[in-house]
Amino acid sequence: MEVHLVDGTYELFRQFFGQRHRSRQATDGTEVAATIGVLASVLTMLEEGATHIGVATDHQIESFRNDLWPGYKTGEGVDPALLAQFPLLEEALAALGVATFPMVELEADDALCSLATIAKADEAVERVLIWTPDKDLGQCVEGERVVQVDRRNKAILDEGAVRAKFGVAPASIPDWLALVGDSADGFPGLAGWGKQSAAVVLAHYGHLEAIPDEASEWDPGLVARLRTAPALALRLAEERQLAVLFRHLATLQVDSSLVAAVGELAWSGPDDSFVEMAAFLGAPQLLERAERLSAQLGCRESGRTSPAVPSSRVAKAR
Repeated sequence: MEVHLVDGTYELFRQFFGQRHRSRQATDGTEVAATIGVLASVLTMLEEGATHIGVATDHQIESFRNDLWPGYKTGEGVDPALLAQFPLLEEALAALGVATFPMVELEADDALCSLATIAKADEAVERVLIWTPDKDLGQCVEGERVVQVDRRNKAILDEGAVRAKFGVAPASIPDWLALVGDSADGFPGLAGWGKQSAAVVLAHYGHLEAIPDEASEWDPGLVARLRTAPALALRLAEERQLAVLFRHLATLQVDSSLVAAVGELAWSGPDDSFVEMAAFLGAPQLLERAERLSAQLGCRESGRTSPAVPSSRVAKAR
C-alpha cells in the first residue's frame, strides 16, 4: 500500500497562477478555475492507482507561528479570488470522498508531517509520498520509504536526494533553515550564514546545540574549509536564541489525532453532494470521472468522516 499526502495549499496556488488566463466561473459567478484544477489533479492520481490520499490545506493562513515571530507569513497580499477558493476546495474534496484536513492552529505542512508519521508506523504501508516541493517537508523524508514528490520538477526526493540537495540529513533541515532563513515563511535566518556554510557545519555537527560558540573549538577540517568560520561562530554565539526560535518555526508539529488509522485515508468514492458540487462548479466532467472510477473500483461509503469543512457554498448558490 502507498499513501499519498498532498499539499492542497501549494496545489491551489499552483493551479491559480498556472491558469490566470483560463478563468472559470461557478453558477454564482465565483472564480473556480484553480479548484477545478486541483480536483482534476487528485482524480488523475486516483485513476493512476492511488488508493489512500490525504489533502491538507491552510484553511487559515496564519497559525501559532505568527505569535512567535511578527514577520511570519500571513494572508496579506494574497489575491482574494485565490483565498476564496480554499473553503470551496475543502468542501469539494470532502464531497469527492477524499480525506481532507483544513488546518487552523497548525499549518498544512504540519498535517502532512503528522499523517506521514502515522502512515509510516503502519507496517502495511510500503511507501509514503508527500506531494509538495516545500523545503521544510524534507525533514519528514526517511530512507526510500517516506519521500517527497516535486511535481513541478518531476522529481522524487528520498533521503539520499535530500542530502544531495541541501547537504544535510533530513533531521537537520530545521537547523539548516534556522541558519539560512526561509523567505516563503518570512524569517531571515542569521546574517552571514549561507546555504553552503550551513550545510558544511551541520553535516558535521547535526544540530545547533552541538556547534561550539568559538571557532577555535570547531573541528579543524571545518575551519580549513570555511574562511569565514570565526565570523560565523561569533554570529551564532550572539544570536543562538534567535536561531533556536527560527528552528522552532521550521520544525513541523506532529498531531497524532488527525486520523486513528491509515484506513481513514482510503478513497471512499464521491457522495451525493458531489453531484451538486460539480454542477455548481460547471464541471460535469469531474463527476463523470469520479463516478466512472468509483464504479470500476466498487467503492462504497466507508463511514469515514473528514475533519469539519466550511458550510456549503453550493447550498448558498441555489
